[in-house]
Amino acid sequence: MNNFSEVHDLLHMYFDTLYYCDLEKFDAVFHSQAIYATADETPLLYRDMTAYRKVIAQRRSPASRSEQRRDFIDAIEFAGDNTALARVRCSIGERDFVDLLSLVQIEGRWRIIAKIFQIIQENGDNNALR
Repeated sequence: MNNFSEVHDLLHMYFDTLYYCDLEKFDAVFHSQAIYATADETPLLYRDMTAYRKVIAQRRSPASRSEQRRDFIDAIEFAGDNTALARVRCSIGERDFVDLLSLVQIEGRWRIIAKIFQIIQENGDNNALR
């Protein structure tokens, strides 16, 4: 499998992680030292993976609420053989998100090392998921 296919598959596993709140997939998708952040909250919201994993564990999954899936890969860009950036969109509950995911390949496996996201407002110009 080539790097593009591997990253593409990882991103679909990422979407499954969020939709099902699947902690086994969470552990496979995120590097243990990854960061999670958004400037949409004041002060800046930052979590390490231990804190973010707890959020996922406590969240009622979109699957359990029979939410329609709206997840898209907008772009995958490689900086080299072991570094990539993905721009993806998804929804959880009533909120739509644009996620900028930094990925690294370590020991032959791609993992997300940073998740920086933007919350898309219902009436905002960036509401691209509807």
